[in-house]
Amino acid sequence: MSSVDARKLQGLSRARALAALRGAGEATRLRILALLAGAELNVKDLTQILGQSQPRISRHLKLMAEAGLVTRFREGSWVFIRIADQGAEGALARAVVESLDASDLTLARDRARAEAVQKTRGEAAQAYFKVHAGEWDKIRALHVAEKDVEVAMDEALGQGPFDLLVDLGTGTGRILELFGGRAARSLGFDINHAMLSYARMKLERAGLAHAQVRHADLYNVPLQDGAADAVVLHQVLHFLDDPAAAVAEAARLLAPGGKLLLVDFAPHELEFLREQSAHRRLGFARGQIERQLARAGLKLERFRELAPAPADGKLTVSLWLGVKPAAAARRKRPANVEAAA
Repeated sequence: MSSVDARKLQGLSRARALAALRGAGEATRLRILALLAGAELNVKDLTQILGQSQPRISRHLKLMAEAGLVTRFREGSWVFIRIADQGAEGALARAVVESLDASDLTLARDRARAEAVQKTRGEAAQAYFKVHAGEWDKIRALHVAEKDVEVAMDEALGQGPFDLLVDLGTGTGRILELFGGRAARSLGFDINHAMLSYARMKLERAGLAHAQVRHADLYNVPLQDGAADAVVLHQVLHFLDDPAAAVAEAARLLAPGGKLLLVDFAPHELEFLREQSAHRRLGFARGQIERQLARAGLKLERFRELAPAPADGKLTVSLWLGVKPAAAARRKRPANVEAAA
């Protein structure tokens, strides 16, 4: 069964197995399962990719959810769906997906459309960043009292010293400015060239020669496993299609004993941020991120919420500090930690 653990299917009763197989046993539902194995999507995404009506897609999803094959979770007015990642039904769903022919033309077209949908969404976010690159620090300040957040981040991350500090989704490079002084080397990664140009200008003016920025996809950072002592994701996750994948990639970069600091909004209902500011997610609950950290092999060491005064009408900011368990013997790090220039 390839990567699917057969032990997870043990104990699946005949009735549950039949219900799950019926839930998957239709052409469109198989296509949906294949798509959800690669990304979390909403109903609108699936209607665009599959070219079918919303009622029909919703009916398929209802049947699949009842069979335990997919999980649905509401975020404001949107409902996201993902392939079940727990239980025997989840294991069966993944086994079904892995048994499909990856070269099947219909599935290949679905993947291409899904990539196009995600690309369009990503371009919208990048366009927003490009327009606001020079004023991004001011926009952040409108969302929350940034000075208080930075003090809390300083306390959570500690003084180091760190051999390498990595900032994913570095934006204007503010995190490198704040914490670069406690690291022998600091690297910021971002996919938006306008933001990188702005960050590079700020770092040069600040005289932080050891702090550099690089163009890279934060789902696939060009650094070796265990290269970093500290990784920061500051106000980035709510823009992403797959926050859990970003957390997993950040965890991969950590050396034993390394720290991952996540800063993002608590759950909220400010729907206008989706269109106005390209927010993909309306905040994250404590347990949601804690589970992502655990799946990435990290232990939650600290959690804190910074709630504004009720009259301010601003967003609450949450901080999570995850730590990678220390190994019995820490391997020697290569001199050149970057896998690609």
